[in-house]
Amino acid sequence: MLAHSPPRTFLVLTQTQKEATMVLSPADKTNVKATWDKIGGHAGEYGGEALERTFASFPTTKTYFPHFDLSPGSAQVKAHGKKVADALTTAVGHLDDLPGALSALSDLHAHKLRVDPVNFKLLSHCLLVTLASHHPAEFTPAVHASLDKFFSAVSTVLTSKYR
Repeated sequence: MLAHSPPRTFLVLTQTQKEATMVLSPADKTNVKATWDKIGGHAGEYGGEALERTFASFPTTKTYFPHFDLSPGSAQVKAHGKKVADALTTAVGHLDDLPGALSALSDLHAHKLRVDPVNFKLLSHCLLVTLASHHPAEFTPAVHASLDKFFSAVSTVLTSKYR
């Protein structure tokens, strides 16, 4: 036994990070791309709505935006929601290399913004609710599962540099 072997939990986390970028099956990738195509020019609008929903449902998430007007319909929330949507659009375009596509964003959130990783899960949930409310007919169980996996993979990549 090595005296300085890494803790077992570290190895599990590392393996989980690797798996998170590979969990999307070909069907998942097709569902994610098709959904994003349907969203089209509304991605920024939906991003803002999901962010508003996150702030309303999980008030502790507001602590990262003390300089924002967080009232409903706020231009600052809408603008940040568009940034979120733009990052997700980038991720959709790079489903086979999420770590490479989101590396700079991962650095920003880990080293400068220091966002609690749980907040990515909360926002992901609100994104799913927002997409389901706007596209109920297309939001099948398979699409829901694919988007959930996609948002989880993105969240894992964004938190991969926190250690």
